[in-house]
Amino acid sequence: MHFSSCAAIPGSDECATCPRLGAVPRGDGRLSHDLLPGEKGPQDACGVFGVWAPGEEVAKLTYFGLYALQHRGQESAGIAVSNGSQILVFKDMGLVSQVFDETSLGSLQGHIAVGHARYSTTGASVWENAQPTFRATAHGSIALGHNGNLVNTAELADLVAALPREGGRATQVAATNDTDLVTALLAGQVDEDGKPLTVEEAAPRVLPKVKGAFSLCFMDEHTLYAARDPQGIRPLVLGRLERGWVVASETAALDICGASFIREIEPGEMVAIDEDGLRSSRFAEARPKGCVFEYVYLARPDTDIAGRNVYLSRVEMGRKLAAEAPADADLVIATPESGTPAAVGYAEASGIPYGSGLVKNSYVGRTFIQPSQTIRQLGIRLKLNPLKEVIRGKRLVVVDDSIVRGNTQRALVRMLREAGAAEVHIRISSPPIKWPCFFGIDFATRAELIANGLSVEEIGKSLGADSLAYISIDGMIEATTIAKPNLCRACFDGEYPMELPDPELLGKHLLESETAAPAKSDVDGVQTLTAGVGGADALRRP
Repeated sequence: MHFSSCAAIPGSDECATCPRLGAVPRGDGRLSHDLLPGEKGPQDACGVFGVWAPGEEVAKLTYFGLYALQHRGQESAGIAVSNGSQILVFKDMGLVSQVFDETSLGSLQGHIAVGHARYSTTGASVWENAQPTFRATAHGSIALGHNGNLVNTAELADLVAALPREGGRATQVAATNDTDLVTALLAGQVDEDGKPLTVEEAAPRVLPKVKGAFSLCFMDEHTLYAARDPQGIRPLVLGRLERGWVVASETAALDICGASFIREIEPGEMVAIDEDGLRSSRFAEARPKGCVFEYVYLARPDTDIAGRNVYLSRVEMGRKLAAEAPADADLVIATPESGTPAAVGYAEASGIPYGSGLVKNSYVGRTFIQPSQTIRQLGIRLKLNPLKEVIRGKRLVVVDDSIVRGNTQRALVRMLREAGAAEVHIRISSPPIKWPCFFGIDFATRAELIANGLSVEEIGKSLGADSLAYISIDGMIEATTIAKPNLCRACFDGEYPMELPDPELLGKHLLESETAAPAKSDVDGVQTLTAGVGGADALRRP
């Protein structure tokens, strides 16, 4: 476990002997800073949580909030707290329950907290990239958590390099993720006379320069801040406690800590919360483009986004899928648990009975979020087991939320046939994913996507299914009840909500000096990524 509350910059001479960089055992017996290169790979969104509540146990509230957001990030977890005079950060690799215990939470005393559950999109899965990030400022310090992914990290790195020198040396960024660049910029701003700005004064200067998806939760010693990109790609909500305020990635996290939902943080808005109350300001014009994949897979089903319940959206996707792609079958089953709501909707609309055909091992993480392809494939086999007595001799409709690489569905079809299924018809409650996501989802290159270059019929044959069908883009969007122009659909139709700078057409390791190798095809004829040591996703994006 690691504490951080010093002003020394990670990687600098001052930190050369810091115990937090030592050989600290993890819960799995490995060392926190000794991650195998093979564990690096394409990643996804994170979860952020913040609370301002004098008199409350803010660290425990944040712990419970992160627990509710664990599905958004499983690589590392961290909490920063302030008691009004200093910020203390505690973070480590692993799940929320592995990183924190009663002792560590009890040591985090204060009235403001920021928490983060990480799932890397820029930067490797190592302790130095765990969040919240921490920076000393001329007025104190700042801790920051980020959900999303930025598309102008090269530009931001140049801005950090141009910051005024501290003690005769340039500002150093030891981490290799976009979040630490934003933290450094917020910490190092000065006015025209060279006078250092406070975090609240710096934010209106810095945030308009940040491009991409960002839902930020950050703090100084006295104030909790939250900000959302002008497109509002990732969710961020505001809640009220009896004696304070809460900010979270999803409304479900408000529920678990007893906060009442007030409203969403608007796209292009920043809020500041302190003893004077809540202040709202706008740093950019709102141009809503919420990620439709939040409704499909990422968000919890008990979360509301833009006034629409995620579970109801997924059930409606299943209903529309049944109308668009009927099947002659005996039983509808889901790929648990993310495919369950759509399977319920499919069964309702089709009149085919719904049943449980697969048992999920609850102690295995989401295969989509595992940090390497090898672990993903192993996880699929550990994750699900067929109920042979239920599916034997049956013609099955198997409903899943999406197909990215096809590994889960291919293994699943094989398992179901071995268990005696007469037919296996795959139905997907999202359209074919053909384009990479640059805003925080786990498909950063077209080479990873099975739908890139293959027809639906060819994909079905690759999976070994009797038939395969996807919902239409319009059907999926109608199920959300959100206007089509207000949703980012880029992974399905290639229409990105903002211009992508050419230098950003690189993988998550843009800030690392690693050399990539070319792509090659796997045994199924689908392109996969290979790279030099530690560079599993450093390839140029097609």
